[in-house]
Amino acid sequence: MRRKPTNLVKSLDRSVDILEELAKYKEGLGVTELGNRLDIHKSSVHRLLSTLVYRGLVEQDEETGKYKLGLKIFELGSKIFNDLEIKEYARPYLEQLVEETSETVHLVILDQGEVLYVDKVKSPETITMASQIGSRGPVHSTGVGKAITAYLDEKEIDNIIEKWGMPKRTKNTITDLQDFKEHLDLIKKRGYAVDDIENEPGIRCVAAPIFDYNGEVIAAVSVSGPTMRVTKERISKLAKKVKETGLQISYRLGYSPNHQ
Repeated sequence: MRRKPTNLVKSLDRSVDILEELAKYKEGLGVTELGNRLDIHKSSVHRLLSTLVYRGLVEQDEETGKYKLGLKIFELGSKIFNDLEIKEYARPYLEQLVEETSETVHLVILDQGEVLYVDKVKSPETITMASQIGSRGPVHSTGVGKAITAYLDEKEIDNIIEKWGMPKRTKNTITDLQDFKEHLDLIKKRGYAVDDIENEPGIRCVAAPIFDYNGEVIAAVSVSGPTMRVTKERISKLAKKVKETGLQISYRLGYSPNHQ
């Protein structure tokens, strides 16, 4: 147990109490509720919340007036988690998947409504994808984006599409929201997604979700390559291997199927 320091900053300590309490309630809490739960005077709670909102650690719902954790919290947390855990734990499985398929493998997370490529193991073949770590892409036209989005709630999906739209990347891109949601239902049922030349001409991708110990989707893994190698006839075999890899990484992160 951590020892309480003699030079504890009371206001900062209370701010952390507020953040930890808000983390327990997805719909948020009001000023009075927070004050009662933490035994802090309402005026003090309001001052602390004002600072936390200003720094992006807390946000206020315009409709309910309640406060909940802000995106900055998730941004800070995801940087630590993804940099130290997902990439570290996933790398051996990504390399194994490349050995088994001879195609390029990506590890991707969802960041502010876009997919963010955090790791890549390149195919040994001469013709490969020109992707790079740190690049971003849309959720509606990428296999990894669809593999993650299929496990989000409908409100999150609506917010993402409202923000980024559904631009037509190729002639195969799904650009209708209802069609997209029906497609996501299919992905969730079969456990993998396919980018069938929907994001980039001549490229096909098969992707599967990765879950954390809470059963929440946090990333996706994919196999991508030119359509002359990643043929339609090969999709089912690749899907099996990608799903297995996604589950192996998920188990490494503490995932249990009972969460689903």
